[in-house]
Amino acid sequence: MTPPADAREFHVFAEDSVLQILVYRGGPMARLGHNHVIASHHLQGKVFLAEDRSQSRFDILVPVNELTVDEPAMREAAGPDFPPGVPQSARDGTRQNLLSEALLDGGNHPTLRLRATDVKASGESWDVGVEITFKDRVYPVRVPVRVETREDAMVARGEFSLNQSELGLRPFSVAMGTLVVLDEMRIRFEIVARE
Repeated sequence: MTPPADAREFHVFAEDSVLQILVYRGGPMARLGHNHVIASHHLQGKVFLAEDRSQSRFDILVPVNELTVDEPAMREAAGPDFPPGVPQSARDGTRQNLLSEALLDGGNHPTLRLRATDVKASGESWDVGVEITFKDRVYPVRVPVRVETREDAMVARGEFSLNQSELGLRPFSVAMGTLVVLDEMRIRFEIVARE
């Protein structure tokens, strides 16, 4: 990625940044499962903020083996669809399934890449074309982003829906589909980057 000559370079500050993936149960036996909050606190990368905001770009890596599942504070903040009390065994099982070859395949593909390809900016509201590189394949999505710039930092926040099938994934299903993970996920993020 070649940033514009006038772009300010910011580095993602992992300690203050978070990416959340909210997944939901479904099927006739849904009550036996749990909705889950999957989170990354280890985002890495750069943001290039250009004078002409449409030329701004970012390149961010998500280390998939560092993802967490159902941190109590994350569940509480996520709202009433995520009640407390998920047993540790369920959290461990969900994480093991998440990193399995069938899903994220953390053993062979330890990072997921998010790269901005185009930006339509109107003040603090941006519509960003993002390429998600996942298991050596590229998936384009559009992401609404609210951008706040400060003297030496910027904060990008947003929330959007994404289907697992859009990333070539088959949602988890057991007992002939009586308990499933729904295809649609909610993605929330707050990314802090500093010069």
